[in-house]
Amino acid sequence: MIQILIDAGLIILSYLFGSIPFGVLVVRLISGKDIRQVASGRTGGTNAMRAAGTWAGILTAVFDTLKGASAIWVAKAVTDNVWVYLLAPLAAILGHNYSIFLTERNEKGRLRLRGGAGGAPTVGGAFGLWPASLLIIFPIGLLIYFGIGYASITTLSVAFIAILIFTVRFWMGISPWQYILYGIIAELLLVLALRPNIIALIEGRERFHGWRPWCKRDQDHAIQGSGGNKGS
Repeated sequence: MIQILIDAGLIILSYLFGSIPFGVLVVRLISGKDIRQVASGRTGGTNAMRAAGTWAGILTAVFDTLKGASAIWVAKAVTDNVWVYLLAPLAAILGHNYSIFLTERNEKGRLRLRGGAGGAPTVGGAFGLWPASLLIIFPIGLLIYFGIGYASITTLSVAFIAILIFTVRFWMGISPWQYILYGIIAELLLVLALRPNIIALIEGRERFHGWRPWCKRDQDHAIQGSGGNKGS
């Protein structure tokens, strides 16, 4: 019973740590702006970069990545329960996307929790489960971001890459199958958070960034449109 309470406490702690809005804090310190009032309004690294520059984006991304990684590190230090290793980083992603510290009322007077899209803590969770995964996810993510040119697709891809990594490692007998489930659930959480971006992609309104000169027309179209929000 005591161990069950400890495991539950780890998951709750992971959510609370994931809820810390580092993007809000970093952007406020660097530029004095409220990141929630800039572009997509999300609190992740992409929007932080837009709100306060490159270093704000990098710092926010690093801190947000540590949310998922720290959830794993603390869990592994306290318990042998592999299910906690699965749930703790997922709780951190939930906290990042739906922060208890960013509760507000929308235009209809309903309470809502603000946050990011979950890409960085998803990478952090994979890093905590297997540190070398960062050496795969990060460079491929950069290629997708600059090659395909959409931050939302990049964000969605990181969990998919994690699924592939942990599927291969399970097939090789060096990782438990629950790590694959981590990637699958993380992907679902990213899709949930990025629904507006997915719609914008389908409608051709998503903002473009990349090195493909032949996609300049796509970029111009996105700018002229109503403006899809980036994933971050």
